[in-house]
Amino acid sequence: MMKDVQITFDCADPGALALFWAEALGYEVQPPPPGFESWEAALAAFGVPPEQWNSRSAIVAAEGSRPRVFFQRVPEAKVAKNRVHLDIRAAPGLEGDERMITLEIEADRLAALGATRAYRVEPDSATGESGFITMRDPEGNEFCLD
Repeated sequence: MMKDVQITFDCADPGALALFWAEALGYEVQPPPPGFESWEAALAAFGVPPEQWNSRSAIVAAEGSRPRVFFQRVPEAKVAKNRVHLDIRAAPGLEGDERMITLEIEADRLAALGATRAYRVEPDSATGESGFITMRDPEGNEFCLD
Protein backbone atom coordinates (compact mmCIF):
# COMPACT_ATOMS: atom_id res chain seq x y z
CA MET A 1 0.00 0.00 0.00
CA MET A 2 1.41 3.38 -1.04
CA LYS A 3 2.06 5.92 1.75
CA ASP A 4 1.97 9.71 1.78
CA VAL A 5 5.31 11.39 2.44
CA GLN A 6 6.11 14.66 4.17
CA ILE A 7 9.60 16.13 3.84
CA THR A 8 10.82 17.79 7.05
CA PHE A 9 13.62 20.35 7.45
CA ASP A 10 15.20 21.17 10.81
CA CYS A 11 16.05 24.87 10.72
CA ALA A 12 16.54 28.12 12.62
CA ASP A 13 13.85 30.22 10.88
CA PRO A 14 10.90 28.11 9.67
CA GLY A 15 8.96 31.05 8.24
CA ALA A 16 11.81 32.34 6.11
CA LEU A 17 12.90 28.90 4.92
CA ALA A 18 9.29 28.02 4.02
CA LEU A 19 9.08 31.16 1.86
CA PHE A 20 12.34 30.27 0.07
CA TRP A 21 11.27 26.69 -0.68
CA ALA A 22 7.76 27.77 -1.72
CA GLU A 23 9.36 29.97 -4.39
CA ALA A 24 11.94 27.34 -5.32
CA LEU A 25 9.35 24.58 -5.82
CA GLY A 26 6.33 26.56 -7.00
CA TYR A 27 4.49 25.70 -3.75
CA GLU A 28 2.58 28.00 -1.41
CA VAL A 29 2.73 28.48 2.34
CA GLN A 30 0.03 26.29 3.84
CA PRO A 31 -3.05 28.44 4.45
CA PRO A 32 -4.36 28.90 8.00
CA PRO A 33 -7.22 26.73 9.24
CA PRO A 34 -10.73 27.57 8.03
CA GLY A 35 -12.23 30.55 9.83
CA PHE A 36 -8.91 32.40 10.25
CA GLU A 37 -7.55 35.11 7.99
CA SER A 38 -3.94 34.53 9.05
CA TRP A 39 -1.74 32.12 10.96
CA GLU A 40 -1.15 34.83 13.56
CA ALA A 41 -4.90 35.04 14.23
CA ALA A 42 -5.18 31.24 14.44
CA LEU A 43 -2.18 30.86 16.74
CA ALA A 44 -3.42 33.65 19.02
CA ALA A 45 -6.86 32.00 19.19
CA PHE A 46 -5.22 28.64 20.00
CA GLY A 47 -3.27 30.26 22.88
CA VAL A 48 0.17 29.76 21.33
CA PRO A 49 2.61 32.30 22.85
CA PRO A 50 3.90 34.83 20.27
CA GLU A 51 7.52 33.70 20.78
CA GLN A 52 6.47 30.27 19.43
CA TRP A 53 4.69 31.54 16.31
CA ASN A 54 7.75 30.90 14.11
CA SER A 55 8.53 27.48 15.59
CA ARG A 56 7.13 25.71 12.51
CA SER A 57 5.78 26.32 9.05
CA ALA A 58 4.73 24.24 6.06
CA ILE A 59 4.34 24.55 2.32
CA VAL A 60 1.98 22.64 0.05
CA ALA A 61 1.63 22.18 -3.68
CA ALA A 62 -0.44 24.94 -5.26
CA GLU A 63 -2.03 22.26 -7.44
CA GLY A 64 -1.75 18.55 -7.89
CA SER A 65 -0.60 15.96 -5.40
CA ARG A 66 2.91 16.55 -4.10
CA PRO A 67 4.52 15.98 -0.69
CA ARG A 68 3.94 18.58 2.00
CA VAL A 69 7.20 20.19 3.16
CA PHE A 70 7.43 20.96 6.88
CA PHE A 71 9.94 23.24 8.64
CA GLN A 72 10.61 22.94 12.37
CA ARG A 73 12.82 25.14 14.50
CA VAL A 74 15.64 23.36 16.28
CA PRO A 75 18.26 24.89 18.60
CA GLU A 76 21.35 23.48 16.89
CA ALA A 77 22.84 24.74 13.63
CA LYS A 78 23.58 22.56 10.60
CA VAL A 79 27.13 21.23 10.98
CA ALA A 80 27.68 18.61 8.25
CA LYS A 81 26.71 17.68 4.71
CA ASN A 82 23.14 16.46 4.22
CA ARG A 83 22.78 12.69 3.99
CA VAL A 84 19.57 13.22 1.96
CA HIS A 85 18.90 16.13 -0.37
CA LEU A 86 16.28 17.35 -2.83
CA ASP A 87 16.84 17.34 -6.60
CA ILE A 88 14.85 20.05 -8.35
CA ARG A 89 14.12 18.86 -11.89
CA ALA A 90 14.74 22.20 -13.59
CA ALA A 91 15.73 20.89 -17.04
CA PRO A 92 13.85 17.65 -17.75
CA GLY A 93 14.56 16.22 -21.19
CA LEU A 94 17.24 18.80 -22.02
CA GLU A 95 20.83 17.88 -22.85
CA GLY A 96 24.23 19.51 -23.28
CA ASP A 97 24.50 23.28 -23.50
CA GLU A 98 20.73 23.80 -23.54
CA ARG A 99 20.43 21.85 -20.27
CA MET A 100 23.25 23.72 -18.55
CA ILE A 101 21.96 27.14 -19.69
CA THR A 102 18.53 26.26 -18.28
CA LEU A 103 20.10 25.13 -14.99
CA GLU A 104 22.16 28.34 -14.80
CA ILE A 105 19.02 30.46 -15.25
CA GLU A 106 17.33 28.59 -12.41
CA ALA A 107 20.48 28.86 -10.25
CA ASP A 108 20.48 32.63 -10.77
CA ARG A 109 16.77 32.85 -9.84
CA LEU A 110 17.31 30.88 -6.64
CA ALA A 111 20.45 32.86 -5.76
CA ALA A 112 18.33 36.02 -5.92
CA LEU A 113 16.08 34.39 -3.30
CA GLY A 114 19.00 33.63 -0.96
CA ALA A 115 20.50 30.34 -2.19
CA THR A 116 24.23 29.99 -2.80
CA ARG A 117 26.04 27.95 -5.42
CA ALA A 118 28.24 25.09 -4.22
CA TYR A 119 29.54 23.63 -7.51
CA ARG A 120 28.66 22.67 -11.08
CA VAL A 121 29.19 19.25 -12.71
CA GLU A 122 29.53 19.32 -16.48
CA PRO A 123 27.87 16.86 -18.85
CA ASP A 124 30.19 14.00 -19.78
CA SER A 125 29.13 11.48 -22.42
CA ALA A 126 31.96 9.13 -21.40
CA THR A 127 30.47 8.65 -17.93
CA GLY A 128 26.82 9.26 -18.80
CA GLU A 129 26.71 12.35 -16.59
CA SER A 130 24.03 14.76 -17.82
CA GLY A 131 25.25 17.72 -15.71
CA PHE A 132 23.84 19.40 -12.60
CA ILE A 133 24.40 22.30 -10.21
CA THR A 134 24.61 21.78 -6.45
CA MET A 135 23.38 24.70 -4.34
CA ARG A 136 22.63 25.52 -0.70
CA ASP A 137 19.39 27.02 0.61
CA PRO A 138 19.55 30.10 2.91
CA GLU A 139 20.35 27.86 5.93
CA GLY A 140 23.01 25.82 4.13
CA ASN A 141 21.02 22.70 3.17
CA GLU A 142 22.37 21.23 -0.06
CA PHE A 143 20.10 20.60 -3.05
CA CYS A 144 20.70 19.95 -6.74
CA LEU A 145 19.35 21.52 -9.88
CA ASP A 146 19.00 18.53 -12.15
